[in-house]
Amino acid sequence: MQNEISSKMKKLLVTILIVGCFFSTLNQTLLNVALSELMQIFNVTPATIQWLATGFMLVNGVLVPITAYLMKRFSTRKMFISSMAFLLIGSIVAACAPNFGMLLAGRMIQAAGAGIILPLMMTIIVYLYPAEQRGAIMGKMGFAIIFAPAIAPTVGGFILEFVSWRYLFIMMIPISAAIILLAFKYMINIEEGSKLSLDLTSVIYSTIGFGAVLYGFSSAGSRGWGDWLVLATIFVGGVCIYLFSRRMLASKEPLLNLRVFTYKMFTMTSIINIAITILMYADLILLPIYLQDGRGFNPFIAGLILLPAAIINAFLSPVTGKLFDRFGAKPLFIIGTMLIALSMLLVIDLSTTMSVTYIVIRTIILRIGLAFITMPLNTAALNALPQELASHGSAVNNTVRQLAGAIGTAVIVTIYTMQLSNISLTANEGYATAAGNTYIWMLGLAVIAIGITLFVPTKIVQNKTS
Repeated sequence: MQNEISSKMKKLLVTILIVGCFFSTLNQTLLNVALSELMQIFNVTPATIQWLATGFMLVNGVLVPITAYLMKRFSTRKMFISSMAFLLIGSIVAACAPNFGMLLAGRMIQAAGAGIILPLMMTIIVYLYPAEQRGAIMGKMGFAIIFAPAIAPTVGGFILEFVSWRYLFIMMIPISAAIILLAFKYMINIEEGSKLSLDLTSVIYSTIGFGAVLYGFSSAGSRGWGDWLVLATIFVGGVCIYLFSRRMLASKEPLLNLRVFTYKMFTMTSIINIAITILMYADLILLPIYLQDGRGFNPFIAGLILLPAAIINAFLSPVTGKLFDRFGAKPLFIIGTMLIALSMLLVIDLSTTMSVTYIVIRTIILRIGLAFITMPLNTAALNALPQELASHGSAVNNTVRQLAGAIGTAVIVTIYTMQLSNISLTANEGYATAAGNTYIWMLGLAVIAIGITLFVPTKIVQNKTS
């Protein structure tokens, strides 16, 4: 397949994929800065409004584990167009929403598309390019995966500052429609799809398991860790994931092939991925809280403060992809985790008088570290697998990221809330100190990630068959 498609066609396909993934990923976090305003507009409580974020993550997380089956059942062209169609339909529904229920429905529809696009994109890259070229291509993909959520606060803040919240969705309508038209004209099938039987029992275990765990951890921040519903859903979810895993390991044609964890490099990168994802998502929540509550900046100004780091990150991702192809995974992993740890160390003593320039430089260091490790992690993981396990490896990779993002965010928010309640300072100083104390925990996690990278194999053994 790699030799049958021309270089020009490969570049065109990759461009369409990057654009589609960028706006799908941007859409996932774009609404975060608008939650407070939407809570007032629709007259709902914080526990209710958080479903715009939690619901998106739930649908995304439930759908990701079955994408390996979907990618084998349907052609890549149909899958990509379907994912963008969900984004289009969901945006229309949300933009026109007269009440909170319809707005939430629109977000859920959008999430269905987002759950498909990322694992699909990574699988297509594995089929299009040999292992020695994937680093550079994955680096370009990092533009979508890392840059999009990084600029979301700036874009969202700008829209809220100058126009209606509805434009958060309206702007997605022409963009997703244009991507669909491009896909109809230029997207070709990497795989045609085949008729496969669907293991409904596995789907049920997967849906309940991942859905319940994601719901439980996502709700813990607002309901509390002692809440019976939080504990019950995490327990039920854990049991279903265990049953799902047993069934997958015993099946000859598993819905999600967990045997990818028998490959050492894949397992090691998955563990590091959990730590890095927690740190990335936690910072995307914690730093804006500090800037808005601790320093009094509005969402737009807070977003502008974070923008320089996002821009540097966007330009650096393709560079680190090329470095991966030249020097391998381990050096990049070590550099990336050390820079991330340094960025956490620099904000453990946050205050209301800390220089904005200092915050900008610190965030640039974090984003450079993420550029060095995020896409190289995914590339190293998929390179270690035989090609026939690529779709499963990609689906597992993204399932791990979804779980880490939800669980990590819930834990960090809980730690922050506990820190805030234990501090008797003025409002602004309290927010800043609580955020700084929470970064101490994040620094500990970053140090653990550095330790794990030291055990990563220097060379990736390319496995031809499973």
